[in-house]
Amino acid sequence: MTQIIAVHSFRGGTGKSNLTANLAASLGLQGKRVAVFDTDLASPGVHVLFGYTHEGESLCLNDFLQEDAAIKDCVHEVTPAPVKAAKGHVFLAPASMDSDRIARLLREGYQVEKLNDAIFALADALSLDYVIVDTHPGINEETLLSAAIADYLVMVMRPDSQDYLGTAVAIEVAQRLDVANIQLVMNKLPSQFSRDEVRLRMQESYEVSIGSILPLSEDLLTLASGGLAVLEFPNHTWSTAVRELAQALLEASPSA
Repeated sequence: MTQIIAVHSFRGGTGKSNLTANLAASLGLQGKRVAVFDTDLASPGVHVLFGYTHEGESLCLNDFLQEDAAIKDCVHEVTPAPVKAAKGHVFLAPASMDSDRIARLLREGYQVEKLNDAIFALADALSLDYVIVDTHPGINEETLLSAAIADYLVMVMRPDSQDYLGTAVAIEVAQRLDVANIQLVMNKLPSQFSRDEVRLRMQESYEVSIGSILPLSEDLLTLASGGLAVLEFPNHTWSTAVRELAQALLEASPSA
């Protein structure tokens, strides 16, 4: 049974897309078949982490949402070599980086129901174990409807006062939508912060599971979104924490 994971944040700049890509790779390293949908259509970027570039007549998610393209033609395999060696697969439905197409989509919008139906159809067609939806930050209709179909909602935040307040609103809305399994992830935690104190504040502020606390790392910054940390720095604290989050999701799945 395919499990759908929505990765969301109240504000941009939390490292949401980076976590999405590394989470997909971590699940793939466990031999799972994973698809990533980049629905952050105003500022797409997941494809960069997988080294995917739009070439020639290759299609993207925009072609499905606003044209007559079939969803299977807008999805491309981006399986990294270590994941392939582990018998896993990673597929990507990238969004367009073309400014005219981004402007058109923002102006005209799209039918979220069409996207949600496509997620389920692709899951069957590719026998997917997981679909990870990288959402647009903030609270809007598209994001809410995507979260509503998710089996898991991974909320990403930073140790920032605005993030604490905004994340509380986003979690409350998700709970009203009956998203049962919410995992809260603190990302980019500076080394001078106490992990125990931050965890305690998170537990006191939100009545949801604390999925992971990820450090701010100079090592990861050197990647500059040009690779996947769980593959490039597999023994790093950040990578270990992401793999632990992936393992927790695996163990929570009905098929586990």
